Amino acid sequence: MEIPVELILIVLSPIFFLCIALEWYQTERRQTPIYAWRDSLCNLLLAAMHQLGDGIALLLLMPFFLYLNTLAPWQIETNGWTLAALFLLQDFCYYWFHRASHRVRWLWASHVAHHSSRLMNFSTAFRQSLTYPLSGMWVFWTPLMLLGFDAKLVIAVVAINLAFQFFVHTRWGKHWGFLGYFINTPAWHRVHHACNARYIDKNFAGVLVIWDRMFGTFEPEDEAEPCRYGITDDFESTNPLTVTFYEWQRIFRHVRLADSFSGKWRALFGPPKAKLDQEDLP
Repeated sequence: MEIPVELILIVLSPIFFLCIALEWYQTERRQTPIYAWRDSLCNLLLAAMHQLGDGIALLLLMPFFLYLNTLAPWQIETNGWTLAALFLLQDFCYYWFHRASHRVRWLWASHVAHHSSRLMNFSTAFRQSLTYPLSGMWVFWTPLMLLGFDAKLVIAVVAINLAFQFFVHTRWGKHWGFLGYFINTPAWHRVHHACNARYIDKNFAGVLVIWDRMFGTFEPEDEAEPCRYGITDDFESTNPLTVTFYEWQRIFRHVRLADSFSGKWRALFGPPKAKLDQEDLP
């Protein structure tokens, strides 16, 4: 039976919750707790909001995605080879989406929700933003549809990629040995969530860490410098609405304060947390 693409992550949710329960139990039993109930509840509510927003967005955008398929110069037949190619290309697109989300403030406004927790555990993977469709995450998948990959299959591969990433949001696991040269691991992703200066904007991998190694954004976890989680701003909240709209509020405040067009542009699309030039302020 074919599973609708918007339900793939929901169908897998029992596995996710089992992993959360096991991690919570093990860390509590060893008296090394890494869960806080308010943080975990916030993550769960954010996940529910995110799924609702994504579901609505997919309903609205799917006709556009199917239209893009009609513009493709050819329709790519689905078989083992083309599925492998789609997986590789989608992961490549995800790397650039993820990297852009740390360098373009409009995209960071959504992505910052995922990084805003001071904790790191499986439930952190649920900490997603309602506003991803607004910031334009979906734009990064449209080249695959224009190449001729079936739009529904592209969205399904995106969902599978995101499902894999749940398993790297944990304190468990080191480098996975030889596999760590190719595959994203918990150790590599802990670095990505750290706000230590040496770890910021590193390890953007979805499934394959080869892109980080190729494009100079790879940083291994160093046990001599433990990861400190969260964002560099003085921000801590377990209110899902505060987490969702924190950076959006700051963006539009800076847009309002900026006097010049260039200042307003930088406030929207410049690097995250960039200070407005003094002449842009009233």
